[in-house]
Amino acid sequence: MTFNDKQPELEVRSKPIIEVDGLKFKDLNNDGNLDPYEDWRLSPKERAENLVSLMNTDEKVGMMLINSRKMGLAQEDKEKTSHDGVLDEGVVEKGETIFALSKIFGTTHTIKNMHLRHFILRDNFSAKEIAEWINTMNEVAEGTRLGIPALITSNSRNENAEAVFGMNDAAGTFSTWPGTLGLAAAAKGDIKNGGDASLISEFVKTARKEWVATGIRKGYMYMADVVTDPRWQRTYGTFGEDPAFISDAIGRIIDEFQGEELGKDSVALTTKHFPGGGARENGFDPHYEEGKWNLYPTPGSLEKYHLPPFRAAVEHGTSSIMPYYSIPSIKKSKVQEFEGEDIPFEEVGFTFNHYFINNILRGKLGFKGYVNSDSGIVNKMSWGMETKSEAERFAKAVNAGTDIVADTNDIENLKLAVDKGWISEKRIDEANVRLLTEMFELGLFDDRTYVSAEHATEVVQTPEHWDAAYEAHKKSVTVLKNSDQTLPLTAEKEGNKKVYVEVFHKETERAAEYTEEARKQAKELDLFTLTDNYEEADTAILFLYPKSGAYFNATPGLLELELCEDKIETSLDGSLYRETTLSGMDRVNDIADNLHKRGGKVVMSVNIIMPWILGNVEPLADALVAGYDTFFNAQYEVMAGKYEPTGVLPLTLPASEEVIAVYQNGDCVSRNDVPGYDKDKYMPKGMTYAYQDADGNTYQLGHGLSY
Repeated sequence: MTFNDKQPELEVRSKPIIEVDGLKFKDLNNDGNLDPYEDWRLSPKERAENLVSLMNTDEKVGMMLINSRKMGLAQEDKEKTSHDGVLDEGVVEKGETIFALSKIFGTTHTIKNMHLRHFILRDNFSAKEIAEWINTMNEVAEGTRLGIPALITSNSRNENAEAVFGMNDAAGTFSTWPGTLGLAAAAKGDIKNGGDASLISEFVKTARKEWVATGIRKGYMYMADVVTDPRWQRTYGTFGEDPAFISDAIGRIIDEFQGEELGKDSVALTTKHFPGGGARENGFDPHYEEGKWNLYPTPGSLEKYHLPPFRAAVEHGTSSIMPYYSIPSIKKSKVQEFEGEDIPFEEVGFTFNHYFINNILRGKLGFKGYVNSDSGIVNKMSWGMETKSEAERFAKAVNAGTDIVADTNDIENLKLAVDKGWISEKRIDEANVRLLTEMFELGLFDDRTYVSAEHATEVVQTPEHWDAAYEAHKKSVTVLKNSDQTLPLTAEKEGNKKVYVEVFHKETERAAEYTEEARKQAKELDLFTLTDNYEEADTAILFLYPKSGAYFNATPGLLELELCEDKIETSLDGSLYRETTLSGMDRVNDIADNLHKRGGKVVMSVNIIMPWILGNVEPLADALVAGYDTFFNAQYEVMAGKYEPTGVLPLTLPASEEVIAVYQNGDCVSRNDVPGYDKDKYMPKGMTYAYQDADGNTYQLGHGLSY
């Protein structure tokens, strides 16, 4: 059966091209014959099955691992590079860094001798440099026995955010949109005003062109998790707390990145973190032991709130799914059902969880793609399997249905599990067919092995892409409070009144850098008469960038959501410690007090990367705005009335610490597994969950004022 009958434009760098039936094919194994896997006329699955039949065990094992890979430009010692500095050939001993969970070898050795073909890019260089790096990786791969190409994966690169390993590895090189919560705020605002979430579709159309042009053909994105525990630090990477909206957004993202079916101009996606990471135990994250549990204290919560976005992902054909690290807790959960059947909870991480992967994901939801573990599941985050060896963890994960294990090059232990007979050859072949089918579908074996570095630069620098991104920034701005019509600060209303601008952050050095940038952008826009002295200002615009918690370490006590400085808190072991989420709180108060005493106004913008408790700052603000890693200049345009505010909150902000308090037995006052908009159904009598300001505005899902 002929799957494709159009001659692709083939490029090779070390292997020959052969001619059969008047058509050209790559002779990737250099045997002078046309093997089925080299025949672009056959279906991707047929080609994958043939290739797997030709691979040895070492090649199959290497295919089932994906590891972070530095570019040569990131290698400080240029003697440890190859191909004119393009490839990193440095060796990192096991334990030398927190990410070297096993010995890391140079790029060429890893491709040629360890047989890895999947790599995660976390560096943030130019589109041209990324394209050249990927081309060179594929040049090395082409020279191997079977000529299997490399597939490069990345986390999101199109959203404005401060760098966080594993989430925001890169920003600012590709067209830069607001954070994921900002995309949700903008799109939900459009829906509120009678439109739909097509802004998400436009975002992805733009991003896809940039990714394909640079040769990054796989995305670890997006998070389909529904935020239900407000203390979860990864909230900023989600689309909020509304399962219906998230399901719509995830469907649009898959449709636009992948197309109707995976093809030569697609970016294949890994939707994460099945079956939903939002049901945290009081905010602690499974990147560390204290956060290894998912709790479901509410009957029906898993099916009602957490699984719908993953159903949408499967229905729209996501190429792969990433299970979460966490363990479903039997002790702290009520019986959960899915489609009328009780779900048996095995207390192992979801990557090891046979029932969730096979009965729910593949069986009931009908998932046909491959399962990609999260990073480090055979090492640091092997929850429920801590007492087992690495080889046993590999066996448990692969036999549960995981096809590729992330952020490791531990070929020894995966092969050990195979050699001991803990994983069957049939299962290894099944995983390889799934992984290779995706690579054939993407055209990596044919005319999409190499890209034009110059073309990549042109695409990423397309003005329309950046204009669309800036429009989304403006749309994301959410006006929460506007006492006495403080906003907009129009020229007619303000006249020559003076405006003072300052940025506050948890880190004082970063606050100074941000303040300089914010003032520069205000000056360039020329919307206000500016002053550097708040004591002579008529209006102060204060941008607040709070931060709380850490990605890989638990806080001493519960994660702090109040905007505070040097606040005395009690740790989980009963000792006292100091907590700061925003430095300069006294100065914020002093500026507000000074302005108000003189009849001036205070406009505050809070960067919503988590559901902050705003009781310490909202009373100081005459107007309160929410941004989501939103550009300063976009916020100024809204504040000045040059752009009508349309953004709305994508999640509910808690009223106080009391509504998220945790009893001595570890239970939370508000349900960990229920979104903010529904928490009042389960709150103690007389207690409401959402924050209400001095003007009577309730900061719940969908709140946003206009002028």
